Amino acid sequence: MAGLAVDDAGLALADGASSLTWGELLEQSVRAGNALRESAAGGRVAVIGANEARTLLAHLAAALAGVPSVAVNARLRPQEVEYILRDSGATVCMIPESRYAELFPVAGRAGCRTIVSDAPGTAVTSWRELVASGSAEWNPHAPVEPLILYTSGTSGFPKGTHSRWAARPEPDVARHLASVRAGMAAVPDGTHLVAGPLHHNGPLMGLRSLLMGRRVAVLPKFTAEAALAAIERHRAASTVMVPTHLSRLLALPAEVRERYDVSSMAHLVLTGAPCPPEVKRAVIDWFGPVVSEAYGGSESGTVCMINSAEWLRKPGSVGRPLPRFEAVVVGDDDRPLPANRTGRLYFRDSTGQGITYLGDPDKTAAAHLEPNLFCLGDVGHVDDDGYVYVTDRAVDMVISGGVNVYPAESERVLHGHPQVADAAVIGVPDQDMGESLVALVVPHAGQKLDEPALGSYCRESLASYKCPSRYVFVDSVGRDAMGKVQKKRLRQTYLASREGAPDAVPRA
Repeated sequence: MAGLAVDDAGLALADGASSLTWGELLEQSVRAGNALRESAAGGRVAVIGANEARTLLAHLAAALAGVPSVAVNARLRPQEVEYILRDSGATVCMIPESRYAELFPVAGRAGCRTIVSDAPGTAVTSWRELVASGSAEWNPHAPVEPLILYTSGTSGFPKGTHSRWAARPEPDVARHLASVRAGMAAVPDGTHLVAGPLHHNGPLMGLRSLLMGRRVAVLPKFTAEAALAAIERHRAASTVMVPTHLSRLLALPAEVRERYDVSSMAHLVLTGAPCPPEVKRAVIDWFGPVVSEAYGGSESGTVCMINSAEWLRKPGSVGRPLPRFEAVVVGDDDRPLPANRTGRLYFRDSTGQGITYLGDPDKTAAAHLEPNLFCLGDVGHVDDDGYVYVTDRAVDMVISGGVNVYPAESERVLHGHPQVADAAVIGVPDQDMGESLVALVVPHAGQKLDEPALGSYCRESLASYKCPSRYVFVDSVGRDAMGKVQKKRLRQTYLASREGAPDAVPRA
């Protein structure tokens, strides 16, 4: 069924609280997918992604039916969820029990005609009812639209983009899934462990693993010891982690690390943020030469890859471009630069796709220097052997715990506070998260702002990880004659003022 040759009685998917055999998983996903195609009626299916088996099952159902699912962060505030539902054109919304009470009215206001949830005592469609209403016949010829991921935006609002798991657009489900599987061919067989949040491109490798017929185990919440225990218990052969995960694993006492057998791990993919070299080297020493680093974005998919052996020869590199991409470094005059010269990093896509932000042609155009030659917002160089090095960012973005966070989102909220005259948000080094946000706030004359209250105000509108962890009150954020804030200079000034000082700025 669905092009998979699997043992119906074998374990397919588990999250610690529930599990499904391949027979159960395929029957439920095919039936639910057919029901979703009918219910969506040309719209999209929003899946609010708690880290549980049901989230992967819902995305799998949509994928097998060719229906575009929208991966929605389960930590978002109701206002943020409503924006994504409206922006994506979702007509079906799947809500986890834990968020049902606050998100049910949101889904209704956003125009979702069908709401699926197993929250007790509700009058909406349950998962069981959805499955029962769908046909058991898989249609490999159904038209297909890929899964949609949302990126934070430099304008203060997130933008949707199609996942790039297939090498190129395909006309039907069967050929699309064949292309996705081809892209996974180099990943070793065995159980895949989902260690990160199931709305990110990396952790959703769990969905691609299911499409390969590989068992998947979902970690409901990442803790370092729980991850090691899951690797041992499931004999996990592959996983995707961010540098913060690795730092926390290394921070465990030696006796705890040695308690667990991680010898099954054959493919540990590092992604999401620059990894301190000493952390990566220590993980390679521990797990062996099984660590690969993937560089790219939700809108592009992976564009560069580097394995352990290559990285040990080329420390600091993110690897060479995958076959369908070519790295091009350009200077301030938009002309290509030779090897070892630093400039803006662009990638030429030989498949003719480039990158697209749904519903935002201006942002799409701004990302391209010419058709199919796009930039992910980074600065770097390419060495004589074709290895890419990322050295800085050309856009105002912070990577905290492997998650891209755009200061524009929290700045927009802060500018709406009646006692705030101006604000700028910058990223500063953070030992655990890599970077964290600091808000520099100018109060209106005569106003006295309370830091904890300002933090609470931000968290009313934004998920906590998008909110500054510190608020510093200043007389000015140093806007120039054009009204722009020079973030790099502001960050340097702030860090210089903190150098040698105790960490006395309260955390919100």
